[in-house]
Amino acid sequence: MEILCSLPCNWDEWVGTDRLMKHTEDNVLKQQALDKKQGMEKNTKSGRSAQAKPKSSADVKLDKEDTKSNVPKGKKRKADSGTEGNVSAEKLVKIQIPSTLKKQLVDDWEFITQQNKLVKLPRSPTVDDILTKYLEYRSKKDGMMTDSVGEILNGIRCYFDKALPVILLYKKERQQYHEAVSDNVSPSSVYGAEHLLRLFVKLPELLAYVKIEEETLIRLQQKLLDFLKFLQKNQGTFFLSAYDGPKAPEGSGKDKES
Repeated sequence: MEILCSLPCNWDEWVGTDRLMKHTEDNVLKQQALDKKQGMEKNTKSGRSAQAKPKSSADVKLDKEDTKSNVPKGKKRKADSGTEGNVSAEKLVKIQIPSTLKKQLVDDWEFITQQNKLVKLPRSPTVDDILTKYLEYRSKKDGMMTDSVGEILNGIRCYFDKALPVILLYKKERQQYHEAVSDNVSPSSVYGAEHLLRLFVKLPELLAYVKIEEETLIRLQQKLLDFLKFLQKNQGTFFLSAYDGPKAPEGSGKDKES
């Protein structure tokens, strides 16, 4: 547990928006492709020592196209001068989302993009409430209050508050965000499990830019998986079964915007 005590100084450092893929359908497919590629490479390497695998010309081309297509216009020069674009599959942190929560993500997408509905805000429980409940759950289960768990939860809260308006909202949710979140209000005190779960889809990409020791990274993955299992266990309480809030503005239903 002690190895995680230094975690906040590293993993909750915010990643600039120029390093992030926009939250679009195309990029969701790219993320899935990277996950699939990572799984295939893992299977290939099993049973023998892991060796650095040189990229094929196709891989290099794909990386270049991804970097070019996902760098905002105003950021291109910065990217060309040394800022890394999208990370390769080898660098992505593996976070296994339980199947029932994957279904939740699909339902979330359908409610908003296909049925033009929004999550009614403020949510109850909020992200802050859920993180507090998890801390209480772990403290009761472990028989003590652990600093490392609290630090990881603070990191999740920090990432959520900064990532929400940048990469976690669908285009149709942006007006609602500006109405619900003011300068002195944090998103984690307004939004709930539906948007928190979206963060875990983006975390592998975000954490790939943070320098973390391998042993610490393994422990972090275990803690994040435990938190996801906690969400899954309380899925019926934390998540909405239907979005009965105000309808989203009419527009391109399938578009997402960072």
